[in-house]
Order: sequence, then C-alpha cells, then structure tokens
Amino acid sequence: MSKKVPFETTIHVRDTCLCLHAQRAARALARRFDEALRPVGLTNGQFSLLMSLNRPHPPSVAPVARLLAMDRTTLTAALKPLERRDLVATEPDPKDRRSRLLRLTEKGHEALLAALPIWRATHAAVDAEMQEDLPEVRQGDVQAMLVALGGTGMERVSSGPREGPEAA
Repeated sequence: MSKKVPFETTIHVRDTCLCLHAQRAARALARRFDEALRPVGLTNGQFSLLMSLNRPHPPSVAPVARLLAMDRTTLTAALKPLERRDLVATEPDPKDRRSRLLRLTEKGHEALLAALPIWRATHAAVDAEMQEDLPEVRQGDVQAMLVALGGTGMERVSSGPREGPEAA
C-alpha cells in the first residue's frame, strides 16, 4: 500500500499556506471590483490594465507586463478586447519598429474617468471593512505586505521616458 499524506497535514496547509490565502483574497477582491465596475463595462483586470497605460508616454509591452505580473502572451490576450472596443491602441515604436507601444485612446481615457470614482468608493469600502474587522492592523500594512510579496512586478512607473536596458 502506498503512503498517504495525513489529513492533519491537509488541515495545517489549509490554515497556514500563504499562497492559498493570497489566492482566495485575490479572488474575493477581484469579484468585488468586477461587480462594482460592471456598470462601466470593465473588469478589475481591465481597469488595472488601462490604468497601467495612463502615462505621459506610451509604454512598450514589457514594462506593462512586469507591472501587472503577466507574461507578454497573457498581456497581449488581455489587450485584444480593449483594442476591439477602441480603448487601447497598439502602434509600432518609432525608435524600434520591432517593438510595440501601448496607448490609451480617447475612449480609454473616458472609460478610466468613468471607472475611477467607482474604484475609489469600492477601495474605501474595503479599507473601512478591513479596519473594522482587523483594528489591530494599521492602515497601509496590508498593502505594503502585498507590494513586498509582489516583488519586482510592482515596479514604480516613472513619469517620463527611461534610459538604459530596463526602459524597454
């Protein structure tokens, strides 16, 4: 007879696994923001993607993929419905025709403007509920921990063009 993992181990993993709890929290938050953003026709992922493109200079695919912790293929798939709705435009980089730049269209800016008050209200409600449920946790601690766990995928977005190899 083969050995089996004891049920107690399953309970221990269920109660202590950071990955499991992060995934559950992410799914719950995603459902909540998806529901909130539905009236403006966006999902939370689309809102995040559009917001990541709201920069003074259109970025290429790589830094957006890093920021959103996606691979390029997944990002390209996520962009397609936004391009079909004319919220995002993809254009060749004039400095390197092999590279593509991602730009919010006028309709993309309008979608962000419509979604932003909803995002703010939903975010404030989640923050208030967390403070009520976990008064011992200082506001900002959870976000700081999540940013730290996200590692380099949560790089800061500069306000202007970057120099060097990381600019791509």
